[in-house]
Amino acid sequence: MQTKVAKWGNSLGVRIPQWVAEKAEINDGTIVEVSFKDDAIIIIKKNRLSLEEMLNDITAENLHDELDTGSVVGREIW
Repeated sequence: MQTKVAKWGNSLGVRIPQWVAEKAEINDGTIVEVSFKDDAIIIIKKNRLSLEEMLNDITAENLHDELDTGSVVGREIW
């Protein structure tokens, strides 16, 4: 099946036909991963991670240091 590439802001977009979206179980807002390999554009549906899954990926090696945001400006309390 062929579809047309169209300009979308500074990027390009490809319209996914409804029957393909239904078969792939994707809809407006679905997170996908786009890659390019062997002259092919590959779109893979990504399941949204839960907070627990994201927290499980934190290790001592990838944990960021505390960031100093300066002194209090308003009524915020830290």
